[in-house]
Amino acid sequence: MPRHLDVMAGCRSFLPMQTALSVQDIRAQFPALARRHNGHAVAYFDGPGGTQIPRAVAEAMTAYLYHHNANTHWAYPTSRETDAALLAARTTLGDFLNAPADSIVFGPNMTSLTFHVARALGRDWLPGDEVIVTDLDHHANIDPWRDLAAEQDLVIRAVPFDPCTGQLDLTALERALSARTRLVAVGFASNALGTINDVAHVVDLAKAAKALTFVDAVHYAPHVLPDVEALGCDFFACSPYKFYGPHAGVLYGRRALLDRIKVARLVPAPQASPERIETGTLSHEAIVGSAAAVDFLASIGSGAVRRDQLAHAFAALHARAATQIRHLWHGLACLPHVTLHGPGPDNARTPTVAFTVDGYTSESVSAQLADQGLFLSHGDFYAWTVVQRLGIEGLVRAGCACYTTDEEVERLISAIKTLR
Repeated sequence: MPRHLDVMAGCRSFLPMQTALSVQDIRAQFPALARRHNGHAVAYFDGPGGTQIPRAVAEAMTAYLYHHNANTHWAYPTSRETDAALLAARTTLGDFLNAPADSIVFGPNMTSLTFHVARALGRDWLPGDEVIVTDLDHHANIDPWRDLAAEQDLVIRAVPFDPCTGQLDLTALERALSARTRLVAVGFASNALGTINDVAHVVDLAKAAKALTFVDAVHYAPHVLPDVEALGCDFFACSPYKFYGPHAGVLYGRRALLDRIKVARLVPAPQASPERIETGTLSHEAIVGSAAAVDFLASIGSGAVRRDQLAHAFAALHARAATQIRHLWHGLACLPHVTLHGPGPDNARTPTVAFTVDGYTSESVSAQLADQGLFLSHGDFYAWTVVQRLGIEGLVRAGCACYTTDEEVERLISAIKTLR
């Protein structure tokens, strides 16, 4: 294989780092952090909607496109190099999720993968069968099941959350289970409020009811190292662009299910899993970049193998982000014109804070903060039901990423103080 492939992170054996990287070392790898706006250095608090990209990820994608770009399963070198790159990426994402490579499915995004799997599962379900969703979820794990229910006369049971605490009502979820329950669709973490749900308990409840579980981990995977083997779920979806990769979707599926579900597919397409779940020609460069993002995260930590490196990196990043989010939460809680939404910093949560400011729409808050070089997202973030249950127009959302500094958090608090 040509030497060009050596520069493709995610398509080679990973070389372990001996020490954890400092925030300064991490920031040096992100060209976007050099941006200035209105004379201010830009602080990116929009990570929950998509993080910035380290140089190694972009270089891996460029190297693939420049030197290996081809379609799959043909006999000439660049096609075989593409096959090798995709297999390496499945192995890398398998390390990330603690899953076998042949259980990793790629797609354009989590939403498309969920619609695809929902349609496939629904072919075996009967009118009156039930699917449980939650009001706390991103609609990517609600509407595919609702659409399926409308087409096939299924029953949707929605589990509420407490608007005061941002916590899912697990007692209501347990009551919603029945002999007709075919699947429980649950988010591991709320992308709007930062709540981390007790999904292990949900999986156990679903198993006892002989129901499948589909876990939306898009907002969870960037902050807590996933372990699908320990969790025991049936499906687990995440999005690499939330953890320093390109726009793509990744789905873990239990191999027996991937082999069995009746996916819509072309007759000449591959028959074997996981490729039988994938449709059309995928973005090979995005898949390569997704693997490079995992290797970037591993490079922050240390250890003998990639999974150990990832565990070390996630532990270090979690500790730093938890301190930052506690400071941000308490700093905003002292402001009488700010209302915080979701669980407090002493609860299981991601480093994501959602708030509103009296007398301002969420968009106007975001726009005024942007003038000061503070980039935050606003609105409902496709967690539309959450915003409706809170009875508000929209949320302002601040998320801490691996490149967030303590000084940036202080800048944000100071800027929000001036919004009166």
